[in-house]
Amino acid sequence: MISCNADRKPSLEIFERIIAIILPVFIIIGLGYAYARYKGAGVQADMVSVNRISMDVLCPLLVFTALAAKDFDVLHNAWLILAGVLIALGSGLLAWPVARFFGYDVRSFVPPMMYNNCGNMGLTLAALAFGASGLSAAVALFMACNLVYFTLGILIIGRGHPDHKDSPFKFLVSPMMLSMMAGMLFALLQWHLPPFLFIALKMTGDACIPLMLFALGVRMLDISFASWRIGLAGAIVCPLAGLIVALLLDGVLPLNAAQRGQMYLFAALPPAVFCFMVAEQYQQEPDKVASIVLLGNLAALLFVPLGLWLGLR
Repeated sequence: MISCNADRKPSLEIFERIIAIILPVFIIIGLGYAYARYKGAGVQADMVSVNRISMDVLCPLLVFTALAAKDFDVLHNAWLILAGVLIALGSGLLAWPVARFFGYDVRSFVPPMMYNNCGNMGLTLAALAFGASGLSAAVALFMACNLVYFTLGILIIGRGHPDHKDSPFKFLVSPMMLSMMAGMLFALLQWHLPPFLFIALKMTGDACIPLMLFALGVRMLDISFASWRIGLAGAIVCPLAGLIVALLLDGVLPLNAAQRGQMYLFAALPPAVFCFMVAEQYQQEPDKVASIVLLGNLAALLFVPLGLWLGLR
């Protein structure tokens, strides 16, 4: 009986921590929705400039400061980075036939399956579940996911769009890719910015998380009942596909116990809010992508504990 209670207490604490992280996400989304309802549909036009600033300035700074932080070690996390890349690619591969079967536009459905919420939710959960030392590994997975999404994912989204026919390699000079390459350069060469400059850049980058959530709440005005179907499918496929790939990689890659736990947590995360921002920029069914993100983060209440259980066994 004592052992049972002892095992139950850590599980309950982890679940309470997950709730404490996810609830603020939905509160901010709710604030955005309430603001849009109060101001009317015209508020979406006001958000266009905000979304552009998030895409071009705030989010790139978030990626750069995560990679350029002093506690990020590329070589130590090399196998974990590979695991993140394979999980992102494998999730997209498994999601492709699902999109075809249900008749969803691949450009709307597959990229969010490849880019999970490894930023605001993943980094926070990793710190809570694995301590301060787990943050470096979470940053490695964050970088791996960004690498896949802003190469293959953007190519999938831009395919066939009349406004994005100029060069298939234009994504390489996008603010996100440039910030990621600069962050990797700082990490590999062990360069460090002056503390006052790094703090200023990090504070600016951190602002993109609540802004993205608020923008998602505004977009909820356009969500129709039909969009909830693709939202439900995405909410299930994203973490399920990730966990399937993680199970296949478990025992194959030489990961230590902490990295193994990080891998399963990463695999179980829901689609990232940033996917909605990209869909908005490309006008790739942003209402449907918003449903995928919203329901996916709600489903995290089920899948994240499952990922933690698999990783901490």
